[in-house]
Amino acid sequence: MAYLALGDSYTIGEGVDEAGRWPVQLASALRASGLAIDDPRIIATTGWTTDELSVAMDAQEPLGEWAFVSLLIGVNNQYRGRAVDDYLGEFTRLLQRAIALAGDRAGRVLVLSIPDWGVTPFAFASGRDAQAIADDLDAYNAAARDACEAHGVAFVDITAISRDHGNATVMLADDGLHPSAAQYARWADAALPVAIGLLGDKKGSE
Repeated sequence: MAYLALGDSYTIGEGVDEAGRWPVQLASALRASGLAIDDPRIIATTGWTTDELSVAMDAQEPLGEWAFVSLLIGVNNQYRGRAVDDYLGEFTRLLQRAIALAGDRAGRVLVLSIPDWGVTPFAFASGRDAQAIADDLDAYNAAARDACEAHGVAFVDITAISRDHGNATVMLADDGLHPSAAQYARWADAALPVAIGLLGDKKGSE
């Protein structure tokens, strides 16, 4: 099965080896569970916002059809101080594109929530208000969850994982901001049962 992963630094795995990226770890875990899925094609770059991801996707059209599509995007919208309503509109359009890329099958799309970077040493050193960041991201994630529910798309909340020991050295890349492979493994573990549920009807095929 062909897998397309869309996102930003959290999907490309800034600061970790390719094998440590959460979509790659998820694909590996899916294969271990008996699902024949390829390693993902990743369209993601550190710093991308929703609109920048959309432009990048435009540049790579035609993208064709995929058996499975994941989407994790929005932290840079929040970092740049953009309004939640603007994020919701752009995220919804990306979600609709993801569904179309999955052959118009909403049940083949998986969205992960935005992690909370406000708990990291980077945020602390930069003097940012951790509670304000948390509040912003909670609003962003609530909007994304609502959009997913409206479109019948699975939404996996990994924000709590990012807040749980998210400032521990073992959970961070060397920059003190992005997750380590160990934290990405926890995200993949959270997504795995949901992904199995979405893809289970294709077990052993494609």
